[in-house]
Amino acid sequence: MHTVEKIQLPEQLWSRNFTLLFAARTVSVLGDHMLIPTTITVAVLQAGYGVIGVGYALAAHTAPFALFVIFGGVLVDRFTPVRVMIVADLARLVLHVALAASFALGKPSLWLIVTLLALGGIGTAAFQPGYVSVIPRTARDVQKANAAIRVAESLMTVAGPALAGLLLAFSSVAVVLFIDAATFGISAACLLALRLKIHRSTQRSSLRRDLVQGWREFSSRTWLWGVIVIFMLYQATVNGPFVVLGQSLITLEHGESALGFIMSMFGLGSVLGGLVAVRLRPLHPLRAGAIAMAGTVFGILAVALRLSPPMLALGYALWGVGAAFWLVMFHSSVQTKIAPDILGRVHAYDVAGSVIMRPVGQIAAGPAALWVGAVPVLFFSSGMLVVTVLLLLAVPAIRNLRRTE
Repeated sequence: MHTVEKIQLPEQLWSRNFTLLFAARTVSVLGDHMLIPTTITVAVLQAGYGVIGVGYALAAHTAPFALFVIFGGVLVDRFTPVRVMIVADLARLVLHVALAASFALGKPSLWLIVTLLALGGIGTAAFQPGYVSVIPRTARDVQKANAAIRVAESLMTVAGPALAGLLLAFSSVAVVLFIDAATFGISAACLLALRLKIHRSTQRSSLRRDLVQGWREFSSRTWLWGVIVIFMLYQATVNGPFVVLGQSLITLEHGESALGFIMSMFGLGSVLGGLVAVRLRPLHPLRAGAIAMAGTVFGILAVALRLSPPMLALGYALWGVGAAFWLVMFHSSVQTKIAPDILGRVHAYDVAGSVIMRPVGQIAAGPAALWVGAVPVLFFSSGMLVVTVLLLLAVPAIRNLRRTE
């Protein structure tokens, strides 16, 4: 049995600790969205590795994350989240400096790009469970905290691609990668300034026991594992293929500047979705989130129909609104229904399950597009998005889950 950790939380949202966490997350996400998918897509295409190379590079960043995030959850619950997050940030700082140097020195091989991105994915796997478990330790209103962070993340999805596109127009891929690496150093500095009293259990258990305990907590909640099973299908058939084909087709047909603009509109849509989540507190959050996800189909259809850049931007903006609202509803549900001392491991299982199939879709996207064409693949993905929403609404435990204050 795990014990429920008692946490003294400030009444106001913008406490010192939450502000530092907010700053660390914001600057880190700025670097992430400068890197993926914009800069990596452009870098791999410029290096001559084509759409298949883009798929391999993106999958190399995602697959290790999905495979190792469960162990990251164990580390977070065992050694406290902030310590693990700082080590993860410093490791990614070194790795991304190496990636930037490889492009500064010439044309790196695809295997080197893939290897460095994969190691960076492992660092992200250690960071993510800690970040999620720290939010309820710094904010009393978890939904509002998640919404505020989601708005900031969304603004960075606007600023990140726009800044990357500007830098790519006047400098090089290496410059963008060096800036991305610096964001991890800034994040680590903010985390070092946090002052959280997190009590670690004096009872030491084995890695296997920690994993089993996390799995029991995860599998005992039908609404949680039900969402993850459905999202495994979504990642393989919708998100994975669309991330590769959408960005690649836009770059090849409309240029790098158009990609930056369109991805920025996705960010603006995400800002709107986050702001709506600040104000709207549905009684059944996952039901409302699933309905919001239905609007994201327009993003895929805009690319499949080869629409103009303004229409593509509108489609991506609608995608951002629905995706942001769903994420706030889901993460707030997890953070308010799981005890803090087990949250890292439970979140790790839900992340691993929902993300592990994304590399499958990313790797398969290029060969499938060569075999049947990119447009049929995108139409298939749009249909599977509708199926995802219907499945979420069809499961009573998901549809009827009530909000917890």
